[in-house]
Amino acid sequence: MRPRRFTIGRADEATHPDSIRATISEFISTLIFVFAGEGSVLALGKMYNMDTGTTASGQVVVALAHALALFVAVAVGFNVSGGHVNPAVTFGALVGGRISVLLAFLYWIAQLLGAVVASLLLRLCTDGMRPVGFSVAYGVGELNAFLLEIVMTFGLVYTVYATAIDPKRGSLGTIAPLAIGFIVGANILAGGPFDGASMNPALAFGPALVGWRWRNHWIYWVGPFIGAALASLIYEFILIPTEAAHLHQPLAPEDY
Repeated sequence: MRPRRFTIGRADEATHPDSIRATISEFISTLIFVFAGEGSVLALGKMYNMDTGTTASGQVVVALAHALALFVAVAVGFNVSGGHVNPAVTFGALVGGRISVLLAFLYWIAQLLGAVVASLLLRLCTDGMRPVGFSVAYGVGELNAFLLEIVMTFGLVYTVYATAIDPKRGSLGTIAPLAIGFIVGANILAGGPFDGASMNPALAFGPALVGWRWRNHWIYWVGPFIGAALASLIYEFILIPTEAAHLHQPLAPEDY
């Protein structure tokens, strides 16, 4: 197991062109993802005038929309910021020493702002439709939903590490955005009927703020952060060999 290498980050990192470009990329990528993902839920609700998450076909459509949107969002940001599009993924990278604390905060701000702007745009474009966001389904306990978010986010961040960060990934890195989109779509099919399957605090926060729906909101922050930390600790410090740890830096440069 190699030693941890956490870095706070220098003051000039916040204003460095690479950091600014990466932050803007995270904002735009998250906006694209949340607009398409949450928009699919509103669109189905508009067409069928019902809670589409309660139907099998509606669940499949929502899962497919999120998978495709995340595939694109990660792909367009991959070469600039690493294509996190998710505060939990950024937290996993921070725990693994792949990003500085300062840059992580910049990413978090950009991701949350992107989600809020996307939700505002949706409300404007749909003539005032209130974003649905996430909530625990009737009959499902908070602890069950909390554990579900941990497990699903663990799978997501583990996939990110295996396909985008691992220095041994080779040509597998070319399908990283697709694999990441697939695992999110699959998790939505598995966990959507129980708690909506967020795995992404920004995706939960934007619609919650604009639609003002805060019930059980803590689950969609604490669960993903724990799952991301577990995945990064296991992959970064156990599965990546010490001699290969320095070969790959998938995020914005840390040496200026």
